[in-house]
Amino acid sequence: MKYIYKILMLLALSLSISCSEDTVSVVGLGNLTGRVVEGSSFIPLENAKITLSPSNNTVFSDVDGYFKIEDIEMGDYSVSAIKEGYLTNFQPATITTGLDVNVIFEMDDDTFLNKAPSTPVLITPTDGSEEQALSLELIWSSKDAELDIITYRLEIKNSSNNDVIKVASLIDTSYVVSNLKYGTKYFWQIAATDSINNEVLSVVSSFKTKVNPENRYLFVKKFSNGNNGIYSSSYNDVTSKSENIVKLTSLDVNSWRPRKNKVSGLIAFLRTSNNETHLYTMNQDGSNVFKVSSGVPVAGFNLNEIDFSWSANGEKIIYPSYNKLYSINKDGSGLQKIFETSDGSFITECDWSNDGSVIALKTNNVTGYNASIYTINMAGTILKTVLTGVKGAVGGLNISTDNKLLLYSYDVSEFETTDNRQLDTHIFVYNFASDTTNDLSVDKEAGTLDLDPRFSPNESEIIFVNTSNDGLSLKYIYKVDLEFVASVDVRDLLFSDAIMPDWE
Repeated sequence: MKYIYKILMLLALSLSISCSEDTVSVVGLGNLTGRVVEGSSFIPLENAKITLSPSNNTVFSDVDGYFKIEDIEMGDYSVSAIKEGYLTNFQPATITTGLDVNVIFEMDDDTFLNKAPSTPVLITPTDGSEEQALSLELIWSSKDAELDIITYRLEIKNSSNNDVIKVASLIDTSYVVSNLKYGTKYFWQIAATDSINNEVLSVVSSFKTKVNPENRYLFVKKFSNGNNGIYSSSYNDVTSKSENIVKLTSLDVNSWRPRKNKVSGLIAFLRTSNNETHLYTMNQDGSNVFKVSSGVPVAGFNLNEIDFSWSANGEKIIYPSYNKLYSINKDGSGLQKIFETSDGSFITECDWSNDGSVIALKTNNVTGYNASIYTINMAGTILKTVLTGVKGAVGGLNISTDNKLLLYSYDVSEFETTDNRQLDTHIFVYNFASDTTNDLSVDKEAGTLDLDPRFSPNESEIIFVNTSNDGLSLKYIYKVDLEFVASVDVRDLLFSDAIMPDWE
């Protein structure tokens, strides 16, 4: 019986163990695979952190953006992809026994939810407005929803040439643009950016500047960088105030000695080019600059003293180059030597009569002295010697319209020095018919110089420069009626800190 009982107990235990094993189920395993790419370009993203929740398994994407997590218990999971500079991305995943579940993360950068600034609104000047000043304030507006700092880029084009004004990194919503051209239509546009999103462009707006007032005065000022610049201006005789002063040439180049021709409507001037001085022309508003001379430069003793002259019809210009005088067409063709000094002296100044029959010349030696003034005809024959054999500086030739008078300046002190300083320069007018000379500066203020005289268009007045003889003081441009020219009290100040006047 004991033996039978033991057998029964063993059988019962065996059955019990067998039943227990049948109730334990085996958990299935699966794999998670996937790839991480940039949301808009689909470029693979490396080293994105992939985390499986709630198991917290973590891997990183490889150089091609791929990743894999193996042996995951079957069930529902949340998978996250994290990478610096991108918004965290979540994807659901259901793991199935024996299968690879694949997920794709398309990640947006962390500025994805940031909004760009509003489209800039162009406020002033209003679109299509006219008669705008050559210097005016452009005003616009824009807003940013996240209050990001907005920077602006301004671009201005015009209808007359390919020049473009570009101003970047503006913070304010206004900008004063200067040195615009008369009678020109301009187009302007603003781009706004918050440095996160792409630029937002405004519409294109236009405005037109006022018509050229036909400024009759030309003069030269020195820029802060040492270059000379040419300006034009009108003048109000009622208020005795200069008006509409316009800068015609850029401070990036050295330009001086303007001479206007009424017939051609052009201003000729001198400019440095490749270490030489050449003749140029431009419109009265400073546009369409054209290099006239090329083969033979303008040259001589002192480039600041050298002068040239138009023909009355505006077709030709005469200019000196050392001891030779040349003529050239305004389009740069027809270069011709028309005179050469017999003694090798330099031709520094010239003036061509209105009828084209006479040219006045001022010559000097290599130091600027031993000066002579005489006239020649177009065949190069000397007609009249006005001044010769004098000591001291001479300059400022200008023939009257009727060929009867000649203006010039002369340092009556007869002072000569290596720096060509003048001490007591007067303006004289020579009468060809009577062969007499009249001093127009007899009551000039002591210690000053009268320089660069020019007849007014109606020849009842003259325009000239006056300055201290110290060589350092400011220079001033005056005009005076020839009837009262001897009196200092009637000198009418036109422009301060200005030289090389022209009045047409």
